[in-house]
Parts: sequence; C-alpha cells; structure tokens
Amino acid sequence: MESRISLLTLGVSDLSKSKKFYEALGFKTTWSEEKGVIFFKTNGTVLSLFPFSELCKDIGSGEFEKKFGGITIAHNTREKSEVDEIFKVVQEAGGRIVKKPQDAFWGGYSGYFADPDGHMWEVAWGAFPIKADGHLDVP
Repeated sequence: MESRISLLTLGVSDLSKSKKFYEALGFKTTWSEEKGVIFFKTNGTVLSLFPFSELCKDIGSGEFEKKFGGITIAHNTREKSEVDEIFKVVQEAGGRIVKKPQDAFWGGYSGYFADPDGHMWEVAWGAFPIKADGHLDVP
C-alpha cells in the first residue's frame, strides 16, 4: 500500500448546505448536488461530502449508524488487484474487515476496514485515475 490518503469523506446531513459552506470557505468544486456527492480539490487530499445515511449504506453495516462519526479515510489504488492485496495485509495486521471488497454501485471496486481504534478506511479502485505524483485526478 502506497502511503497515500486519497479522500477524506464527511457524512453530512444536508449536501447542498454543506457544499455552500465549504464554497464560502474558498473550496472549489465542479460537482453539483444532483450527483449525490461533492468533491473539492485541495493541495493534497480530496475533500468529499456525502449524505451520512448514504455513507452508512455504502459501508453496509447498521451498527455504525449509531456510533459512527461520519468520517471515512480513503486510499485509492492504481490497479483493481491492489484492493484485494491491501485487504490481505489489513487482515494480517489486525484490522477489522467491515465490508469485503466488491464491485461498487459507482462502477469501481471497493471495501471498508476499521483500524484498531475503529477509524473507518475505504480502499477503492476505479473512480478516478491516480496521477504520477499520487494525487487523485478528480474532474
């Protein structure tokens, strides 16, 4: 696994309101609420806003809806096979697999794991290409 954090996703209660808030802070996006998710390019990690209820559904475990803080960290891979390879390492390192890697509704391949303190990570392939410098290429 390359030491890269591709996305930091915030589960939000009102996508439009949150988009306007971050735009007022100077964040720039080409995404609209109709797409169901907002991506803001930054000078590093991409900030993503996603409805909290949809984020819980994507993780696929009802147990998180009550105690989940609504933040996920994502590592995007260059190749689909890397997702499964990373999950093998996570399992061996003592991480908890929450959602095994599988084809995703958005056309890619992803899964979720929790680190030893319960912080939620998504490992994904296919949404956006990775630039040579390791950054996501979000349109």
